[in-house]
This record gives sequence, structure tokens and C-alpha cells, in this order.
Amino acid sequence: MAKTTSKSAKAKARENGLEKYIAHYPEWAKTLARKYFTKTLNLFILHGNVRDLVATESAEGEEAYVSMRDFLAKDLFASRDIVLFFDRSAGIHFADIESQKDFNRALSGYDTIFGTDFARRVPKDPVRVFSVLENYFRLRLADGKRIACIIDYAETVIPMAEASMYSTEDRNALVFLQKWGHDPLFVRSDFTVVLLAENLNDLNQQLVQSPSTAEVLVPIPDEHRRLAYIRHFLKGQNFSKNSEVSQTVLAKNTAGVGLSQLRTLLADVVENNVRLTFEKLSDRKKEIIEAEAYGMLEFVESDFNLDFVAGHVEAKTHLRQAATALKKGRRDVMPMGYLVSGPVGTGKTFMITCFSGEIGVPMVKLKNFRSQWQGVTEGNLEKILHLLDAMSPVAVMIDEADAALGNRDAEGDSGVSKRVFGQIASFMSNTANRGRIIWFLVTARPDLMPIDLKRQGRAEEHIGLFYPSTRAEREELLKVMLKKTKVDFNIKHAPESLLERTFSGADMEAILTRAKFRAVSNAKSADKADAVVTAEILEEVVRDFIPPTYPLEVEMQNLAAVLECTSKSMLPEQYRSLDREEMVRRVGELKLLIK
Repeated sequence: MAKTTSKSAKAKARENGLEKYIAHYPEWAKTLARKYFTKTLNLFILHGNVRDLVATESAEGEEAYVSMRDFLAKDLFASRDIVLFFDRSAGIHFADIESQKDFNRALSGYDTIFGTDFARRVPKDPVRVFSVLENYFRLRLADGKRIACIIDYAETVIPMAEASMYSTEDRNALVFLQKWGHDPLFVRSDFTVVLLAENLNDLNQQLVQSPSTAEVLVPIPDEHRRLAYIRHFLKGQNFSKNSEVSQTVLAKNTAGVGLSQLRTLLADVVENNVRLTFEKLSDRKKEIIEAEAYGMLEFVESDFNLDFVAGHVEAKTHLRQAATALKKGRRDVMPMGYLVSGPVGTGKTFMITCFSGEIGVPMVKLKNFRSQWQGVTEGNLEKILHLLDAMSPVAVMIDEADAALGNRDAEGDSGVSKRVFGQIASFMSNTANRGRIIWFLVTARPDLMPIDLKRQGRAEEHIGLFYPSTRAEREELLKVMLKKTKVDFNIKHAPESLLERTFSGADMEAILTRAKFRAVSNAKSADKADAVVTAEILEEVVRDFIPPTYPLEVEMQNLAAVLECTSKSMLPEQYRSLDREEMVRRVGELKLLIK
């Protein structure tokens, strides 16, 4: 896997010491090399950040960054006599002209024996390609040649599907690869097959899980790698002339961004003289990551903080303490995640959105990653989880979590929900992510969520949010909603009908918006001074307002949130002394009544 003459790569590595031999490789390449030199594996799947630049050394021993294709052909497998690539679009192509000529001669012989015409028109479909290649591999391995075969876009060759849905071509391609992975001639020779795919879940799981196959993750570069690349790219450039962001700060604030994307950002500054500001950097990072996640991640930005949240004093106190811990770098004291529950209209999503303005780390919202196509959902989720790992520290909000995350016992979708649940649960419970990836599972129906996601070690803190139950809380809610809706109104003149009844935050916002609408409608001119919300207008709107009525659903959501809450201090006074067994029984009754 580095330059050799007559000795095999394996023999060379044994003589020189493997670690010294692979010292300049990225960690993932070192992992591949170590597994290869066990002499028990020759079939590898590279997945993850496989379309990015790879750090290596030039022939002069200097730092260099090349494409994955060039790294495999000219560095990792530079000692091989034959290096060939295959994908469905380009077909078979070789790293050097001599190997191509040798293959063409072998192809002519194949045509003579089997009566084909492949020398004139080389096939591109995997089955015929693999048939030709197997014959070629056996001939050249028998001659002592060293071979590397790189199959790009492997998900198009051995796609993920249920066994019953596999075509004859898919089955035959799978058999060829499995056979190459354990054939004695191939295993004992200097022969390697590398499959490239962004998502492991896009590939046939029979091959992925085979003991003859090794999966190697190519990670998104960390801060150290990004800084090294920035310094390499900007060597000799007057970067500070067009940037208010230093190289160190740029590396720190581009978590989740690949080197090729970083190159585009830097080239815009260096070549186009576009000034890089903190605001522009933030916008570009969001654009890059949201595009990389195919629109399934959305950055949560808010002009509000927790001061805009009415009531929920204990919940806000806890979240502010968590924000302080994060700012101090004490991620070890943070919960792995939060379950935020409560009836509709209590501001669950709004509270977490406001929290994003206080924590000092980015927050993203997980959008719908499910697809109607077989295997795509799992691949989407794998992509998202890799990005989240690279972006850390990051907070992740999942709205309507009871519907989004699947269930271990779900049926009727070919096992997709079970697999999604397994991926999420495994990732959430990784204690290495404590304080690095903070989950906020938001739902009005926590009783519908699987226990596995709510247990300690995953969503550890359960926060319950409830409608305001006292006059003081209702007054605070009105003050906050006046501020949010930008209604200029003195709370002292608020009608009693507004403060005596229990309204949700959503109801209160709707009432004030209607009052603004009526004030504008009543105004005699377009002047804003004429469109004033008066006590009379507000009184009329309150009397006219009929909130949506679903008392049974609200009662059940209230009780479900009470049962889930892990802190008694967060519960309204009327719920603290209720008998839990009685509440469980009542929830059961309500479910039957609602059905």
C-alpha cells in the first residue's frame, strides 16, 4: 500500500512495521490497512464522507489533499500492479494505460472462448462486468499480480431491498462479491475490493453483515483537520485582508462542513475578494449543512429567548441552568436528552426554540426523513446522524416525536419503523455524546412513545408544560404575548374576561392577533396611530372567541404529561398530590372514550 518493487505489500509491511508504514494515512485508512494486513479480509466498504478531499503526502513528503479516487489509486494502492474502477455510468476503467491495454488483450481472449464481443463493446451492467472481471482476476492473480478493484456508487450495484424484491441481476452481483470475499485464491493474494457508498444502509445488508466484509467509516473532518486544511489552502495568501474571521475561528465554527465545501468557501474569499464576516460564515454554514442533509435538517433560529416564555418558571430555571453549564464547558453534567410534553398550545416548541437563543451552541430541527422507497429512510437517517456527530456540540429538536421516531413493536411497514427506532435509540444512548448532542423530544402524547427512548440514558429529563392555573400566571402570559404580537396595550386595562378564564398561549396569541385585525379594520385611515387595540376591542374579541373544544383530549394530554414529568417542582399545585394509580386508570378510560 506504499511503493514497493518485487515484494508484496503484506511482506513489506511485516518487515518495516505496520504503524510506520501507514503513519501518514488518515485514521480510517489506517483502520482499513490494519484489517487488510490480518490476511483474513479483502472486501471493504468505505462509507460516510467518501466524496470529500483526503489528506495525504505528496511524492516530496509534503502535505497534500486529493480526491478519494486519487488517494486510493495513487497512495493507498500505489504498490498494486493493477488498479481498476467500476461504476454503472463509466463502466470499467483503469488507473494507468498499461493495465488498460492488458485488460483489452485479456478481453479478446475471453471473447474467443465464450463467443462474446466485449472487446469491441465493454459491458457496463454489473453481472456481465463481474463475470469478465472474475476471469481476468484469476488469470492475473495466478501470475502473481497485485490487484485493487474499487466499485463506486455501490448502492446502485447491490442496493438495499427485501430479499423477495431482489432482481436476478441484484442476486448475481451479490453472489460475485460474496465469492470474492472468501475465495482462497483472492484472500491469500494481494487482492482488495473496495465498495464506496455514502450510507451503509443503502447497501444489501446480507453483504454488510457478512463476516467476510469490513465496514470502514470515513468521518467528516474534525476541527483539527479543518484547521490543517485551511492553513494549507491559505499558505502564502493574505486571507485577513478580506476576512474578519481568523483561521482558527473559521475552523472552530465550521463543524459539519467537509474539506471540499470549505475549499469553495475559502476560494470565494481568496479568488473573488468576497469579504467573510461572521454573519456570512453563519449563513454559508447553514446552507452547506442543510443541503448536505438533503433538507432533512433545519437550523433553528429565534429572535426570542426564555424571557419571552410566560409561566413555566421551574422549567425555565432548569433550562437556564443547563445553558449556563454548556457555556462553562461542563457538558459532563448535562442530561443526554429531554422529553418535553404537555397539552396542545402550552408552547412546547416555542420554549425549546427560545432556549436555542440561550445555549451558545447551534440547534437543528429534525424534519421528515421518511421515504416511500425501500431502504431510503434508513439511509437518510444514517446521513443525518453522521452530520450531527460532526456538528457537535449541537442540540436537536424533534417535534411530534411520538410519530417521528418509530417503535420497536411497529408492524406493517416492512420493518422500517423498527430499524429507524434501533438507529435512533443506539445513537441517543452513546454516552460519548453526553453534552455533545442534546436531544429535545417534543410531544403532546408521551404515552405513545416507546419506553426505550424515555428511559435514563436517553431522554433523561422529562419536562411537563401546562396551561396557566393562577391569575398571576395568566397575567404573565398576557404580558409576554403582548410583547410577542407587538400589541401596544396597558395590561391594567385588560378585561376581566381575559384574565378569569384559562387560555393556552396559542389561544392568547390568537385573541391578540384578532384584536389587531379588528383595530386595523375599524381604523379610518392607513395610519398606524388609528389602528390601536383598545380595551373595548379586546373585550369584544374575548366574548366572541370560541377556542377549539376537545376537553377529553386535553385532559388526557395533561395527565400524560403529569405522569411523565420527572420533577415534582415543575407540576402545578393541583397535580402534585394526585394518586398516580388513579391517574393511570383515568388515562386508560380517556383513551377508550376518545376512540
